[in-house]
Amino acid sequence: MDAKQLKWIYLLVLSLIWGSSFILIKRGLVGLTAIQVGSFRIIFAALFLLIIGFKSLKKISCQQWKYVALTSLFGTFMPAYLFAIAETEVDSSIVAILNSLTPLNTLVLGTIAFGIQFQKRQILGVFIGLVGCSLLVLSGASAHPGQNYYYVGLVVIATICYALNVNLIKKYLSDLNSLSITTGNFTVLLLPALLILSTTDITQRVSLEATQHSIFFVMILGVMGTGIANVIFFKLIQMSSPVFATSVTYLIPIVAFFWGLLDNEMLTPIQFFGAFIILIGVYLSAKKNKA
Repeated sequence: MDAKQLKWIYLLVLSLIWGSSFILIKRGLVGLTAIQVGSFRIIFAALFLLIIGFKSLKKISCQQWKYVALTSLFGTFMPAYLFAIAETEVDSSIVAILNSLTPLNTLVLGTIAFGIQFQKRQILGVFIGLVGCSLLVLSGASAHPGQNYYYVGLVVIATICYALNVNLIKKYLSDLNSLSITTGNFTVLLLPALLILSTTDITQRVSLEATQHSIFFVMILGVMGTGIANVIFFKLIQMSSPVFATSVTYLIPIVAFFWGLLDNEMLTPIQFFGAFIILIGVYLSAKKNKA
């Protein structure tokens, strides 16, 4: 199978895994706090990756470790906590839709900080995406007065972190295999996540049945939605482009929306329209010129 076909298969697999991550976070929050969900997600992913990829750490040079540490901070550490905190107030399907701002932010950061050239159409896409985001947030706040839609700001920050992460990987870690990058990321994060978890009330909660169920869901999230998915994602970045790799967020909301339906979440017509506008903006920003 050639690289062109393989990258589309990776994109589809990632959309299925990450589209399911938001409902797993929601399930995790039933018996755990947002900080505990974020910490357990990192810990389970780290343990899994150290088992399968410990030997790959030898391939990381001393010079590359600083970029591995940076990508671990922006690509995993901050988003793991930001998404969990956001879902304490906002529906998982809304969070998934807002996650589709990642390619727009990838383009903006790539242009500003990494010298990527842009076209007028892409700037239009960024503007349209922001309009759609505003519409989604304002209509959601109106339709769900019990939810605090200021928390969507945390999702936007997380998408900026993801955007910075993929640009860093493409520029500084393209010659390092994806398993080495991912295992290196979580080797760096394991101790901080354990320390943060130790400051919570997890020892008092762990005997509760609801907490044990939540830990199980977060274990699936950590191994599948973080560990395995990141290996695939980093490989996709290296074999394509940062904007193409982050275009997985086109498909994530579709998967997350169906999970949300099963969990009695529903978008209003205006929210559907806002989501549609976001995806148009993402498409325009990521679309390449014809040769």
